[in-house]
Amino acid sequence: MKFYPVSLDISNEKCVVAGGGDVAERKVVRLLECGARVVLVSKTITPGLRTMKDEEAIEYVPDDYSEEHIEGAFLVIGATDRDDVNERIYRDSRSRGILVNIVDEPTRCSFIVPAVFRRKDLLIAISTGGKSPALARRLRENMEDKYGPEYGILLDIMGNLRKKIIARGGTSVENKRIFESVLDSDILRYIREEEWYKARKIVKDRTGEKMEL
Repeated sequence: MKFYPVSLDISNEKCVVAGGGDVAERKVVRLLECGARVVLVSKTITPGLRTMKDEEAIEYVPDDYSEEHIEGAFLVIGATDRDDVNERIYRDSRSRGILVNIVDEPTRCSFIVPAVFRRKDLLIAISTGGKSPALARRLRENMEDKYGPEYGILLDIMGNLRKKIIARGGTSVENKRIFESVLDSDILRYIREEEWYKARKIVKDRTGEKMEL
């Protein structure tokens, strides 16, 4: 099965998670990080989920799953420990045209969630097409060691530079050459070593612009 890679804007969208265990908690946390309105459906929940409920970070429905719970949802995640319930969640969601993911069941998913890690606005995702989440996690852990927080800082710098340089009205070829000249420099090393004077000098010399964070 081939999945089409895409990043979704779920800010302020209703996202339903059915299930109240550790897996459901991880899914809820990730949805909240992306600004979703999370509705949790389960009679029993973890202490972490209960804290989120008490802090009103999520809407909690203390009940067994029913199709009425997914009405108006943008996406649904099934994380219960009952196969028959997960099957109903999948079928109900698909019949309504709602994106659905049944945890660890790729054949019952219209989307799968890759292993991801962030460096500020830099998001790196790894997917095995649902074949081996363990391998995806291992690769993510390896890449976390390789791509440190300096990459998030560099992304902020490049984002600010991009706006300024494009506003100057140069051609795409000229702009590309400028961006690549910065990336081909030692700026990443200087950021990592917090040698800000040298980093700023590279930006000024190669772009004519002031470095901003």
